[in-house]
Amino acid sequence: MSTETPDSRFPFFHEAEVPAGGEGWEEMYPYYMVPSEETREHDDSLLWFADTMHWSRGTHPFDSIGAEAVYYGVGTFSTRIFALPVSLGLDVRVFNGYVYIAPQGITDPARIQERAEVFQKRAGYYYQNWDELYGKWKTKMEGAIATMDEISFPPLTEYEPDSVVDEATGRSVSMDILENYHRLTDQFLATWQYHFEFLNLGYGGYITFFQFCKQAFPLITDQSISRMVAGLDVLAFRPDDELRQLARQAVELDLVTTLREGGAGSEGSVKARELRAVLESTENGRTWLAAFDAARDPWFDYFTEYGFTHDQETWNSDLSIPLGSISRYADKIAAGEDIDRPIERLQAEREEIVGEYRALLTAEEASQFNELLNLARTVFPYIEEHNIYVEHWAHNVFWAKARELSRFLVDAGLFEDPEDMFYLNRFEVDMALADVVQSWAIGVPIRGKQRWRAEVERRRPMVAALKSVTAPPAYGIPPEQITDPFAVMNYGVTTERVNEWLGAGQDENGLAGIPGSLGIVEGPVRVLRSEKDLPDLQPGEILVAPITAPSWAAAFAVASGVITDIGGMMCHAAIVCREYGIPAVVGTGYATARLTTGQRVRIDGKSGSVTFLDDETE
Repeated sequence: MSTETPDSRFPFFHEAEVPAGGEGWEEMYPYYMVPSEETREHDDSLLWFADTMHWSRGTHPFDSIGAEAVYYGVGTFSTRIFALPVSLGLDVRVFNGYVYIAPQGITDPARIQERAEVFQKRAGYYYQNWDELYGKWKTKMEGAIATMDEISFPPLTEYEPDSVVDEATGRSVSMDILENYHRLTDQFLATWQYHFEFLNLGYGGYITFFQFCKQAFPLITDQSISRMVAGLDVLAFRPDDELRQLARQAVELDLVTTLREGGAGSEGSVKARELRAVLESTENGRTWLAAFDAARDPWFDYFTEYGFTHDQETWNSDLSIPLGSISRYADKIAAGEDIDRPIERLQAEREEIVGEYRALLTAEEASQFNELLNLARTVFPYIEEHNIYVEHWAHNVFWAKARELSRFLVDAGLFEDPEDMFYLNRFEVDMALADVVQSWAIGVPIRGKQRWRAEVERRRPMVAALKSVTAPPAYGIPPEQITDPFAVMNYGVTTERVNEWLGAGQDENGLAGIPGSLGIVEGPVRVLRSEKDLPDLQPGEILVAPITAPSWAAAFAVASGVITDIGGMMCHAAIVCREYGIPAVVGTGYATARLTTGQRVRIDGKSGSVTFLDDETE
């Protein structure tokens, strides 16, 4: 552990100030999710970094179930099932409304050896049977999604239905409502168990290959290693492929101008409905709409971020997002530009790189190299594909059912607004639901109606206050070495990056980050805070964001480069930039805070540097 001096650690949780108006926020979340006197010694011993990749702003109490599910899942598989040799699970806290996580490394050689033996046996079984087990995983996920989709919360009527008597069920249908809520939350937790069944191993397979290359080729760059697994056809690119295909059809049907002038991409459902009316008035428009509607299920069940909060939109819930991307693609095609992902070029480049480095090895080393490369290519697709099944399809159904429950509580008279439910955490919702059902059964008014309404009104400004401030990057004491694979590969939280955070990242002339994708580009930046800012991005601008989500793919056809605050070599921004062949620097920590739209910079995707060229703004 690092020495406790002001220069070698971040503030502790108990040293930080609460945003004005947010006092008492701790009471909103499950007690085990927040720092306390009982956990202070433990909390002060770890490095906690903000998971703004998944929770870019403060989280409502109910939405904290996502943080529970994620880190329960990763903890189970890292610590108890596959036994990662050098790390346990990521501990989690909600602090000032933001989600913070802490890697827990293992340094005892004897314990590492013990866990390595368990890992080799259990992980080896999965690696040897990857395709078969991955097929079963997809079946499990589809079953979990279907189970959640079947859940309903029908209104409570004056009398029980006749079937209770005719079928002699012997129990009230109102019990189904209580059970369905438990099924919904339990199934959500289960999807995140499934999520990490393969993700740990996906990272593990890539990291093993990565470490072999670093040892065998001391001068090899991180990007050269990552490019050896580029150009793979994975499900994660399918939604964007659907948009590109719809853009091609729009060009063929002479609808490019109709889409552009009809307001495709304009925020709001009114414009989308008006555009649809225009398209329905012509044969070509109706032909195109048929293809558009066919693509919506399931490919538009796609969150504009990562789907961890109840108020995030999907493409289906805000059609202006996919329509805007389609219109931009159509304009590019009409202008003679190639919008296809350069798969063939990437595949040719990767084989050239593989050949060059393999030629430097002995026959025995080359055999090991081939084996590890094949493993990395086998497991890599899951690193991106799991997002479709879990963060998008499963989350879409979960939040739809949660909103259905919130409307049930409004109809029952507990709340005035469906939004109110989300100011309660999941255990409080369980209590309130039991009150509603039991009061109805007895024939008395809801006993906690005023209590919960008053609590919602008290919490509403508290949540707003927490969301009004940005999350500091970290709290606590950094370890000597960060070894957790998720922290390193996905979040970009490395030992070097933390040391730069401690130095406040205040190089007056630029920023340092993780090399995400090769290339050098100069240009003005466009700072995007959320998906709602995407229409502002102009061709040739460098996209700057806290993190990019999978649904932002169309933006990569517009941007000349990408800079993010958080992310590692295997984060979405880095992977997609490599696939689209544009430079990227990820995990800078401070890009959105220190850059302003219009400011010119140079980014170097090989060195991971961002150089300020001037201070011009819009």
